[in-house]
Amino acid sequence: MRPPHRTLNRQQVHRSATRHLQEHVPLRDYKRKVSAPTLWAVLLVAAADLTSIHAACGRLDGLACEETIRKALYASLPEFAELQRRLNRALAGRLPRALRRRSQRLAIDLTLIPYHGEPFSDPKEVYRGLAKDGTSHFHAYATAYVVHRGERFTVALQAVAKGEALKGVVQRLLQQARMVGIKPRLLLLDRGFYGVDVIRYLQAARYPFLMPAVIRGRKADDPRGPSGTRVFALLKRSGWFEYTLTSGTKRTARVAICVACRNYRGQWKRHGRRALVYACWGVKGRSCAWVRETYRTRFGIESSYRQMNQARGRTSTRRPELRLLYVGIALVLRNEWVWLHFAVLSTPRRGGRLIRLERMRLRTLLHWLLQVIEEAFGTIGETHTERQVCSELRC
Repeated sequence: MRPPHRTLNRQQVHRSATRHLQEHVPLRDYKRKVSAPTLWAVLLVAAADLTSIHAACGRLDGLACEETIRKALYASLPEFAELQRRLNRALAGRLPRALRRRSQRLAIDLTLIPYHGEPFSDPKEVYRGLAKDGTSHFHAYATAYVVHRGERFTVALQAVAKGEALKGVVQRLLQQARMVGIKPRLLLLDRGFYGVDVIRYLQAARYPFLMPAVIRGRKADDPRGPSGTRVFALLKRSGWFEYTLTSGTKRTARVAICVACRNYRGQWKRHGRRALVYACWGVKGRSCAWVRETYRTRFGIESSYRQMNQARGRTSTRRPELRLLYVGIALVLRNEWVWLHFAVLSTPRRGGRLIRLERMRLRTLLHWLLQVIEEAFGTIGETHTERQVCSELRC
């Protein structure tokens, strides 16, 4: 007997997403024509269409003026720390219980969103980094991300202030993960976290980790020979070594160094041997190939940032709360998409669910949200002119 035919429609997706957002990040009714559902409609249009509140208000019909919408939104937003807590609860609200039953691999990374303005109230709001998109000023956010087959959820979000120690960022992310029941089995970190303070904290907290080692030291053509981690980068055979990092304050941290060598084989039009150098702790007994292949799974967090930017509204505001809200909405919508695939769209089978991404892409989910909102509010299909239209267009 064939199973019954079931479908998921856009109204159900819209209802699930808006209810989840309102439950964890409640917005207040401001006036009769500016209710909480109206505010969420404007925010979701901005997210789905990669546009601003100004453009979203110019798209939907029957709304109050843009300035009223903006005032209503600012009146509903809590202070920054409380908004961050609510967004983290929204991210945790879509985590399957199966993820809490056993420890997981967690990827931790930092994403920088270019910013071309001045701080709103505190200079620490704007992070400084290497130039990108014509600026060295950013709003920075760190996330923790579960690396587990089809259950790739973002479990924690933290804003990063200018000059903030990365040790504290990692500590807060792991604390947030523990609060929602996610126990780290192995941490996969970006090379930006390669430093004595972060490594000493992870070792003291007994968290096994992998991260690329930053290549430093004298080059091979130096008369004195190579030094530092550059020695490992010049090797032609894989292997395990010991290395001691030092910081400017004379603090040290000892780690295992895994060198995983492979051939380029024409990749990036290059040939010869390539050495991948990883700093490790707590993974004794593993092969170099295992380290390389395990760390490759971390790049799922890069995909989560790419997808976040597919659902992040655009704004020129200086208010850090609204910027954080846009990032949070994008990550919550992505978690909603992953949860729908896990809970509704996947195919049950022995050994684990089969995730069927072709049944609904993230862009499809965003397009459905846009369609439902446009049907509910209508769209503006005319604008003011200075001349008689029929005479000019000969209609």
